Amino acid sequence: MQKILVVDDAEMNRELLREILETDYEVEMAGNGEQALQKLRECQDETAALLLDLHMPDVDGFDVITCMRENGWMDDIPVLIISGENAVEVENRCFELGVADFIHKPFVDSIVKNRVRNTIELFNCKNQLEKKIERQSAALKKQEQIIRIQAEQLSTAEAFSRLMMEYRSAIMEVETRLKVLNAVFSEQYKRNPFESIKSRLKKPESIYKKLVRKDLPVTIENIKECIADVAGLRVICSFPDDIYRLAELLLKQDDIILLKEKDYIRTPKTNGYRSLHLILSVPVFLPDEKKYVKAEVQFRTIAMDFWASLEHKLKYKKDIDNTEEIEKQLKACADSIEALDYQMQEIRDKIDRKK
Repeated sequence: MQKILVVDDAEMNRELLREILETDYEVEMAGNGEQALQKLRECQDETAALLLDLHMPDVDGFDVITCMRENGWMDDIPVLIISGENAVEVENRCFELGVADFIHKPFVDSIVKNRVRNTIELFNCKNQLEKKIERQSAALKKQEQIIRIQAEQLSTAEAFSRLMMEYRSAIMEVETRLKVLNAVFSEQYKRNPFESIKSRLKKPESIYKKLVRKDLPVTIENIKECIADVAGLRVICSFPDDIYRLAELLLKQDDIILLKEKDYIRTPKTNGYRSLHLILSVPVFLPDEKKYVKAEVQFRTIAMDFWASLEHKLKYKKDIDNTEEIEKQLKACADSIEALDYQMQEIRDKIDRKK
């Protein structure tokens, strides 16, 4: 039987609670706070719950709670307050201190039994869940360490280093093509089609994790065949029609091969994300051969890029409250951005027609 400690300076209250609970629990009793703390020191691990009176001479219920908090016992033993009053401020203070529930006088057998049983069960479930989370966190941490070590080993492999060099070359190749198109476009239309180009090479750890998520062996061939965004470029344009015009000019080059297109501008994601994604096969000219290497190019307007940056922060922050409300606001902003982009484009067209 589980052990319960009943602490009250009134013997009648102690005896009444023992009669109610002794068929289901082993009931220990203490007549004051000092005795309660002594019994907790002796049998803390065996105590399933503490029923505690607040108003006792010398060491009262609040003193007991304070000592329990200082020793970390509140994490292991749920506390139910024995109370003859219904003062809201007292109950609020107790709950803030970590008290689990209240048992009000006069005692009703069924209510006392149910509150004690429910409190113990909920407390045990909470502790089991916390331990499960701790085990899972430890396992994830260990897995992260293993992935980090293996990713570091991968990054030092000669074949991997050569592959990363090829992806860097692909980035430079696409950047060069886009800069040439920018110059030609500027000459023809008297303005630049894009504001900036951002590029990034996927880190070894991210590559390793992506293959693990896909349940694929970590091999050079799987990196080349199964990951399309190791080499990534983001092209920031002023207007939506510049995105499509620039993408069309890039794809017209006879040695650039389009492998896949995802148009999230015409068909946005449910969260409001808008961007044009192209997976390309790009020629890379090495000292001894010409190879084709995959690269992902994303085209966005300035406003789309600003929105995506904010949404990314929300996605990877774990301690944000009201995420559903923020997601709704972001979706509304994405719709406003789309309208604004096309309004600005219309104004630009009117200005161009006046020239």
